[in-house]
Amino acid sequence: MLPRSAHTAALLLGGTAMFLVGALDDLKGLNPRTKLAGQVAGALLAYFLGLRVDFLTNPWDGMFFLGSLSLPVTVLWLVGITNALNLIDGLDGLAAGVATIAAVTLAVVAWLEGQAQAATAALVLAAVTLAFLRFNFYPAQLFMGDSGAMFLGFNLAALAVLGTAKSTTVLSLLVPVLALGLPILDTSWAILRRLYHGQPIFGADKEHLHHRLLRLGLHQRQAVLLIYGMHISLGISAVLLAMLTTAQSILFLAAVTVAALVLVNLLGLSAGEVGKAQTHDRSHTKSWQTGPPV
Repeated sequence: MLPRSAHTAALLLGGTAMFLVGALDDLKGLNPRTKLAGQVAGALLAYFLGLRVDFLTNPWDGMFFLGSLSLPVTVLWLVGITNALNLIDGLDGLAAGVATIAAVTLAVVAWLEGQAQAATAALVLAAVTLAFLRFNFYPAQLFMGDSGAMFLGFNLAALAVLGTAKSTTVLSLLVPVLALGLPILDTSWAILRRLYHGQPIFGADKEHLHHRLLRLGLHQRQAVLLIYGMHISLGISAVLLAMLTTAQSILFLAAVTVAALVLVNLLGLSAGEVGKAQTHDRSHTKSWQTGPPV
């Protein structure tokens, strides 16, 4: 367990570093490599201040101590979640709402694990984000930009580590993944999709979950509220997971994973069909307007 001062320093200085990288990107537009390098630097700062993933739980028995792998695993987790929240910041109120739900989930789990400091910090983050959401929900008056999204993403990732720092059960690995489930799933799917199509991993596209919901005909507000509902379900699942036995946790996680994959697949197929129909309609309309050749 880290001393309180180390906790505070890792959260504040690491979060500040991520915020500054995001602010530079907002103001000047950093190229992806420079932006990633800045994020890695912020994660390394937090790591050397004592914020570390030292072990992963073996779901069947005991723990797997990472040793020298602790550094890359910690950096990958911090940078990955930072970018995951940033990538879903595509609709008014989406990132702020998801961050609020995730922070409340992490606070409950940390409290169940006896991590009062982490629980308090997560509740403070949730309160601040909820207050910001008042002005960020559709139609937004304020926008967080990359600086705000990266700051929130880093803090959620860090609190997920601190909230399960003492746990020797399966939840030390799985609860943070469920609590931040939608950003992780959406980002993982985006990376696989871009690799499959030979596109740059850091490039932008219109295939994120919120884009697909909009193509299905949902209004921005409806799409955001639907994603809130899905994330609340994952948050409740994370809390339940913290109270189950190891065997029950494995079965429960398997069911949640299958349900999430089926949902994403259905949304992808439906959005694709809508997109094809719209393309066909535009083509038909253009042909009708042009008329037959004379």
